[in-house]
Amino acid sequence: MGKELSLFEQRRRRVRTALKAKSNGRPRLSIHRSSQHIYAQVIDDAAGVTLASASTLEKDVRGTTGATAIAATEVGKRLAERAKAAGVSTVVFDRGGFLFHGRVKALAEGAREAGLEF
Repeated sequence: MGKELSLFEQRRRRVRTALKAKSNGRPRLSIHRSSQHIYAQVIDDAAGVTLASASTLEKDVRGTTGATAIAATEVGKRLAERAKAAGVSTVVFDRGGFLFHGRVKALAEGAREAGLEF
């Protein structure tokens, strides 16, 4: 018998499998949400390289906001600007095992506002 997976891990694997089917070589916008911070990266899986990243741990974001939807929107905007500077305009959104709600949704909307397409 194999190891039983948590619901989070099952959801994460299901999302990742679906993304692989429709990625068409596009980079992946991967997020991680903890109780205190939110992190986002644009990853080129073919080359195994992170093209751009942003999080609430950055000095100019850290002091003003915490684990809020406002902070997540700001992280999304910063990430989109950095991705565009790296030559990336379209990505696939990898929410991991997190539901598309609250801070995760705010980060996605912030990235879309700043011009990233997914």
